[in-house]
Amino acid sequence: MDYLKIHNVASLEGTINISGAKNASLPLIAMSILAKNSVHIKNLPQVVDIKTLLKLLSNLGATCNFLDDRVIVNTTSLHETKATYDIVKTMRASILVLGPILARFGHCEVSLPGGCAIGQRPIDLHLKALEQMGAKINIKAGYIEARTPNGLKGCEIIFDKVTVTGTANIVMAAALAKGVTSITNAAREPEVVQLCEVLHASGVKITGIGTAILEIHGTDGKLLDIEEFSVIPDRIEAGTYLCAGAITKSELTLTNVEPKHLGAVISKLEEMGSTFTITKNTITIHPSIKIKPVKIVTQEYPAFPTDMQAQFLALATQADGVSIIEERLFENRFMHVSELQRMGADITLNGHTATVNGKMDLCGTDVMATDLRASSALVLAALVATGETNVHRIYHLDRGYDSLEKKLQDVGANIQRLKE
Repeated sequence: MDYLKIHNVASLEGTINISGAKNASLPLIAMSILAKNSVHIKNLPQVVDIKTLLKLLSNLGATCNFLDDRVIVNTTSLHETKATYDIVKTMRASILVLGPILARFGHCEVSLPGGCAIGQRPIDLHLKALEQMGAKINIKAGYIEARTPNGLKGCEIIFDKVTVTGTANIVMAAALAKGVTSITNAAREPEVVQLCEVLHASGVKITGIGTAILEIHGTDGKLLDIEEFSVIPDRIEAGTYLCAGAITKSELTLTNVEPKHLGAVISKLEEMGSTFTITKNTITIHPSIKIKPVKIVTQEYPAFPTDMQAQFLALATQADGVSIIEERLFENRFMHVSELQRMGADITLNGHTATVNGKMDLCGTDVMATDLRASSALVLAALVATGETNVHRIYHLDRGYDSLEKKLQDVGANIQRLKE
């Protein structure tokens, strides 16, 4: 098993190229099930979650050819409709194949994804919406068995709460359904927007893209001709490296980035004292003399993202004053707090709110990653901790960050990947 050995650095300097967005890539790969042609996807990140989903499609009969940051997915030879537990258990996003398989074949079996380290992420909203569209669903022996005796039909769907994967799943199902499907309280994340844009460009009329109300005009079973496209930049990876610049008081430039996707993150960094130079696809963060405390509440896009909460909590340990961070989306997403406390952080938890007393001098020690974003928070803390920090269980990190240690090495970080 790999781990990261990190020593603190005086500062970082240089340029980091941002990879394609993992959270955009996953539904876009699942979308290939709806295609009648080979789908060419560019700017894919080299992360474990992508490889897991491609393995799932391969098990279903698809062919997947990965060349650098490009993949060619051909699902015309798809012959299986059962997504088995051995793969789904490793990545909850595997549930994204449910909608497109059901829409294309009229039946499927998908393993229930099981628990999640950061809290419950129930799929009941996915299933309720598919039932409204005419699916007959049965949960048996840990599997979702779904059939559409008369095909999926468009209808009006109102989500009780915003669900990103739920929105993506139903948009894909609705793409091949008969008639018009409207989704109220749809997720507005950039990753959902790109899925809708690619489907729209492939002949599926979709209105309301980027808003909370989507209207999808289905093709009544006609498969799509999907042209080559490129995945949007990863806004969470970009936000993580902006926090690396902020916590080390360094000037870093990010390239291949979409600044408009990072509005809430940049706004909070500005509150904490950072300044920026921003162009169409670059962001340069300039060092601040001191880091100011901040108040953060995680919410759905375009508000502050839950996937940046851990990184800002690490940054807040270096602020001059008390920061308050409230997590409203996931109940167990403060598991990194105990590891930061091992490094000397002064953090108090009260329910879904963390109070961070800064500025604290952190000390390097052995810490354990508990989930994907917690991993990056520990790396950020290690950059400014005295001595040596060893971050264990970084398989979490590898699920969503493409070459993190190399990118940090290139801007001056003292970080190594080693074997236990």
